[in-house]
Amino acid sequence: MSESFGEWPLKRLMTEVVGSGHKSAEDMTRAQATEAFERILADEPDPTTLGAFWLANRWKRNSAEELGAYTDVMRRESVAVAEPDVDPVDCGANYDGKLRTALLGVGAGIVAAAAGTPVVAHSGDRVPTQKGTAYKHVLDELGVETDLTPAESAEMTDSTGFGFYYQPNFNPGIDAIEGRRDQMGVRTFVNTVETLANPANASVHLGSFYHLAFAKKVVNTFQESEESSVERVIMFQGMEGYDDIRPGSTTVAEWDGGDLDDFTIETDEYGMDFSNETLQVEDVTDDSAAITEEVLAGDRDDDFADAIALNAAFRMYARRDADTLREGLETARDTIASGQAAETLHDLRAF
Repeated sequence: MSESFGEWPLKRLMTEVVGSGHKSAEDMTRAQATEAFERILADEPDPTTLGAFWLANRWKRNSAEELGAYTDVMRRESVAVAEPDVDPVDCGANYDGKLRTALLGVGAGIVAAAAGTPVVAHSGDRVPTQKGTAYKHVLDELGVETDLTPAESAEMTDSTGFGFYYQPNFNPGIDAIEGRRDQMGVRTFVNTVETLANPANASVHLGSFYHLAFAKKVVNTFQESEESSVERVIMFQGMEGYDDIRPGSTTVAEWDGGDLDDFTIETDEYGMDFSNETLQVEDVTDDSAAITEEVLAGDRDDDFADAIALNAAFRMYARRDADTLREGLETARDTIASGQAAETLHDLRAF
């Protein structure tokens, strides 16, 4: 961590830049945002000032330049990168998880991996504010080891095609401020930047959004970042803000280094002819694990199976291993039917 700072403690930034209200507040320069997050990760600010700073940033809304600076500080000061030999799709779902609908990303990632598209997921453990079910909890319930060092996570990715990186082990600086975040009661910009940590140095990022404007901001954040090497971004409207595509008329955003393109798909054309409510479950962790295992074993031919197959297709399409979603969907279903997906889950459990 940095041992000395510049001239912009958080209290001064509050008074002179970000804290005057959501209409009159100004954006920080890259240097100011960089210093601010260096101070936060070093546990330097007074707790009251830190809470006020986080809330002021939420009110005024962060610029892509600020988010790029925060991401770069996190990557330099905290993230332990462990790059596998393969180049996986980086799945950056909200770390605070899901509360109502089944988590599909584990099943989708394993199907994609079995089909030849390596996938990396990362999460913490009951992260504020929702403290919901995330990747770790479903994997734990399935009997897959999650408390891995970054090097072990990279080895898992190369060995099975699916890798999980655990935040306390690869991003300890962010994990260390979880208690402060919990006291806020609302999400902060940390909830955004932790999903962009990219511990495997993947060249493709897959994420989700509620509104297209957020996808544009994420793409602009990658462009502003000096530490990120992401070359391609696929984002879609996800359930509960997670990287599980929502049923219905859904917007997809695609970026390959130029302008951001967006288009709409109708998921019923790909077998998802149902609503979000259809995918709700009573116990998100336990039910998601049971559903995942049954789908991978080929024991389900229902809405959950269709949803996992389409989400797997998105991961194949994101890495350009499928030219179209329809091609990816066909591959996903064939992979499940052949038993390869169940084999990959077996390999993950044995890792």
